[in-house]
Amino acid sequence: MQTIRIVAIAVALTLLPSIPAGRSARAASREPVRARSGIVASTHPLASQIGVEVLRKGGNAVDAAVAVGLALAVCYPVAGNIGGGGFMLIRFPDGRATAIDYREMAPAAASRDMYIGPDGNVVPRSSSVGYRAVGIPGTPAGFGLAVEKYGRWKWSRLVEPARRMAVDGFAVDFREQRNLDSEAGKLALFADSKRIFLRNGRPYREGEILRQPELAATLGRMQRLGWREFYEGATARRIAADMKANGGLITLADLASYRARERTPLRTKYRGCEILTMPPPSSGGIALIEMLHMLEQHDLEALGFGSSASLHLLAEVMRRAFADRAEYLGDADFVKVPVDVLISDEYARRRMKSFDRRRATPSAEVGPGDVRAGHESDQTTHFTVVDSDGLVVTNTYTLNLGYGSGVVAAGTGVLLNNEMDDFAAKPGTANEFNLIQKEANAVAAGKRPLSSMTPTIVLDREGNFWFALGSPGGPTIINTVLQVILNVIDHGMDIQAAVDAPRIHHQWFPDRLVCEPYGMTRDVKQALTGFGHTVFDRSEIADSWRPYIGDTHAVMIERGTRIRLGASDSRNGGMAIGY
Repeated sequence: MQTIRIVAIAVALTLLPSIPAGRSARAASREPVRARSGIVASTHPLASQIGVEVLRKGGNAVDAAVAVGLALAVCYPVAGNIGGGGFMLIRFPDGRATAIDYREMAPAAASRDMYIGPDGNVVPRSSSVGYRAVGIPGTPAGFGLAVEKYGRWKWSRLVEPARRMAVDGFAVDFREQRNLDSEAGKLALFADSKRIFLRNGRPYREGEILRQPELAATLGRMQRLGWREFYEGATARRIAADMKANGGLITLADLASYRARERTPLRTKYRGCEILTMPPPSSGGIALIEMLHMLEQHDLEALGFGSSASLHLLAEVMRRAFADRAEYLGDADFVKVPVDVLISDEYARRRMKSFDRRRATPSAEVGPGDVRAGHESDQTTHFTVVDSDGLVVTNTYTLNLGYGSGVVAAGTGVLLNNEMDDFAAKPGTANEFNLIQKEANAVAAGKRPLSSMTPTIVLDREGNFWFALGSPGGPTIINTVLQVILNVIDHGMDIQAAVDAPRIHHQWFPDRLVCEPYGMTRDVKQALTGFGHTVFDRSEIADSWRPYIGDTHAVMIERGTRIRLGASDSRNGGMAIGY
């Protein structure tokens, strides 16, 4: 595995020739990784290298994406997973596109008030830690569906790199050491988690080898018997037995009934460029489109990147979109989501009638719009793949909080999600991310919780694929994707500069405008405060070593040359690798 890491770094370094200076050089940043055939951008070099090897040997972007996702379940266990779920957006060279929804589902025994105690309040951590926090995992089904319909390689071949890595182990880097230290208290609550990830009290240090034989055995069963083994075979039986023994709700019947779903991507235009993004149960696509439509009424380029005027406008747009998210969005299979209204130009114009260029609108005065007219956490992860034919896959998946519920299902090595916290445990009450969610996202059996995951593809004004991206970050995902798109289209940055540029975040409540360390000058902060914003540096409200917003991994096609440009966020140590 060390050899793979060295090769990955060496390959990446050879792909960094200089590019001509120009408008794209506005933001100081390293240059994008360049490749002529295919490229993979993910949060871990080992996973990116595995994906590139699949492309190099004839697999397509779907094959490579699945291999990357399975590898991240081994080498990035804080968020990579087979015990969680997510969303995959695919665009084919002929212009067709599809979205695969493999979001987790509430088990059959779940109920609206299952996390509310006798006093009428949510029982602390009941929806985020332990067996009752777990939704039915969707990742194996989502990856399996993608490979069966759109891949070239057999499933068994794609599982092998991850299985082998789990057997041989990989060197824990400093980032993973910090993640494990941060979540040690939660992992220590569960026997298998404590044994595997904390070595029963001897936490892994940077450079030590982490091997996962139980996970390797699970991957081996799935390799031999197919992805359905997770839902119907020995793995399913072990998960169900562990759930029953520890008060969890997921049964064999729940696992056997899970299905990934193909959905139609949402589409819109922004300044002549077409945007393809996720429909519900992701809230990200609707909120992204709503914000783009509100922003299209203003000249962002003239306002200037990072100016008080542009950041004020962004904050006000974010505030309004998140108010609508709280009121209207949920699983469209269970509730009526007014998608057509929320993503319309006319609705965006109505929402911005109360916008004041010199005054922040207090969130208490910003309710949801009238549609009758006209966590995920930082420990989600994203990867993007483009192959030599122009097939594009952009995928976001998660366990929700770091290492999910903290539970490793006994005898499987599989970390299980805590996605039940993404429901409104008590409608109108904030969740782990301080997000207020209402009745549309209440818990119900078989329902998929609302998500902020926003894998997105952007086409140029001629209708050709231009770039694709996504990010982790709970509710900050939506605003991260928004700002990267604006950085490219409005501010003319290259893809790496657009990814690296400072970001802000506002989510309606709590009523605060959050910036990154060194991401806002003092005079800009004072101007925004004068407008009425309450401005926080994220280092004041987050772990001191995780004060940044998002972890974007993107791929762009360079105009004229058709070179693939890969960008992995400098905030979290990922790597884009191509060939």
